[in-house]
Amino acid sequence: MKLEIARGLFLVGALAVASLAVAAWEQPRTEVLSTAHGDAHCPLPRVVKTPQAAQPDHDLLLFMFGLTQGMRPQS
Repeated sequence: MKLEIARGLFLVGALAVASLAVAAWEQPRTEVLSTAHGDAHCPLPRVVKTPQAAQPDHDLLLFMFGLTQGMRPQS
């Protein structure tokens, strides 16, 4: 097999693998949950009663924000 044919086949194979990887890569988008689209997630049953209003854990939110910032490419 000639070297030019082998190079061409390798290039076509590499482009096919790269295009399949791009097509299969799914990165979730940032979304804000609202009560307008309440069917998208399951609310608490009516039987469950919370003693106080649920408050977000700010340390956990800060930790998750730090993780997402660490996933960014450094440019």
